[in-house]
Amino acid sequence: MPDNRDRTLSRQVTVTQIPSGDKQTLFPGETVFIHQVLGGSYTIQTSTGLFRLDGKDADAIGETVTEQTVHAATLADGAPDPTAIWDQLRKVFDPEIPVNIVDLGLVYSMDVFKDDDGYKVDVAMTLTAPGCGMGPAIAEDAKSKILLVPGVNSADVRITWEPPWNQSMISEEGKMKLGLI
Repeated sequence: MPDNRDRTLSRQVTVTQIPSGDKQTLFPGETVFIHQVLGGSYTIQTSTGLFRLDGKDADAIGETVTEQTVHAATLADGAPDPTAIWDQLRKVFDPEIPVNIVDLGLVYSMDVFKDDDGYKVDVAMTLTAPGCGMGPAIAEDAKSKILLVPGVNSADVRITWEPPWNQSMISEEGKMKLGLI
């Protein structure tokens, strides 16, 4: 990434506001500042706030578009591959922490089940602190990445506070990235 993190939008884009998770539209000519690039998405700041820009829209800020396709086969019965779902969850980051939500220990469960509309994925996750306002944005990012997995028809990402998160839930890899070991 170039040293200059100030960019001007070349086209209209839909972004996710941080921390609310609301969708917003940004317009060509608007100046943005790139805070970080993680999991194929960009955390950008404008004069109106902080937003997550999907990698598929990276060209709008002069960056290379990140491929959004998940190359995974469905299982024999057409169900999505659970490994592919976990791989997608590892592409989700809290915009303030450079470790994915799986390695942070924020994902408590991931279940796949069949309903009348096809295969649904249910995820129960938490945040590092009950007062963290990032929940809606992180849950929306997780849901959008799960929906890219072949065989997934719908997804629900639910935030729970039980059990409370603590640092012992961070994976060894996550602890290394954070300098905790």
